[in-house]
Amino acid sequence: MDRRVHKLAAATLSASVVIALTTTSSATASDDVDVAELATPEMLAAAERDLDLSRQEAIEVFASDLQAMHTQERLEKTLDESEVGAWIDDGELVVAVSDRRAAADVRRAGATPRLVEHSTDELSDVVSTLDDAEAPDASEVYSWYVDVPANTVVVEAAEGAHDAATEWLAETGVDADLVEVETTETVPEPFYDVVGGTAYDVPGSGCSVGFAVQPRGFVTAGHCGNVGTPTTGYNGASQGVFERSVFPGSDGAYVSVNQNWSVTSQVSRWNGTYAQVNGSDVAPIGATTCRSGRTSGYRCGQIEAYNQTVNYSQGPVRGLTRTSACARPGDSGGSFIAAGINAQGVTSGGSGFCGSGGRPQTYFQPVNPMLNAWNLTLVTQ
Repeated sequence: MDRRVHKLAAATLSASVVIALTTTSSATASDDVDVAELATPEMLAAAERDLDLSRQEAIEVFASDLQAMHTQERLEKTLDESEVGAWIDDGELVVAVSDRRAAADVRRAGATPRLVEHSTDELSDVVSTLDDAEAPDASEVYSWYVDVPANTVVVEAAEGAHDAATEWLAETGVDADLVEVETTETVPEPFYDVVGGTAYDVPGSGCSVGFAVQPRGFVTAGHCGNVGTPTTGYNGASQGVFERSVFPGSDGAYVSVNQNWSVTSQVSRWNGTYAQVNGSDVAPIGATTCRSGRTSGYRCGQIEAYNQTVNYSQGPVRGLTRTSACARPGDSGGSFIAAGINAQGVTSGGSGFCGSGGRPQTYFQPVNPMLNAWNLTLVTQ
């Protein structure tokens, strides 16, 4: 294996890429397992793409990482508290120990020992103290962790916030000699999924996601917001903004989402499972269709009529599809699917709400006209 592949091995191990494999090494197979046979095409393709490897180099990286993992597991059973962490450096497993007597065990196992000053317990106690302390300003202090190769605790802070981070550390009472403050331009933010049928809010109201689309965003009902209206997600996090919106006349809209949101092909069934959208073929009259929304969850009925004009108080909306699925306020904009995989449209309005005892009628704005008019692409499985 060349030197470049050895260096990349550390990245794959830290990212836990090797979850589907069992055991072997780049030079010597262990337990007669062939990594080339066990590595899925998807795993190898991802390694080739993201780590700039050939197929053979990807196999060798996985093999090297697996050997390191098994060596580390064996050493953890024998070194006890003397081991303070392990990492891959230039293709070799390095094990930090705070006890000189453990170095021989590390060498016998085929790894490289490195004597360090601070034990795992010391460094972990610092992190625990920071975890238990009053959280610092998130715009100043981003994170803290044990840097195993450096044998220290690192606190990551915003540029210009080094002093603020130092002051916070002093308030926590941790040993300053065990901590390094590093500044970074990268601000960590959580990621969320755009899932059909789930809630989103606009100022003063709330609706449901229709279907995820590219460019990154989702389609929903036009009456949910005007162009420029901001949205927040089901979790209260800033989500996106209405880029397109038509109502009345039609009842469709496109919301672009920010970088914290990932688009998916999923539509929630509100029971812990998800339908996977695989297209947008139009179902015939009489076909079963199911809708998903924040208020009444996942409800099904039949398609009863196409191209219906509904004269809402705000003005007539043309081209809607009538169904016998029930809905309630807040479900607006949510997903209608047919045959379990085909996107049909987004909820517009209706009558005979779920639980009201009346005959339900719910209308949806067909999805294909929105996709075509705004040059959007449905996210599919």
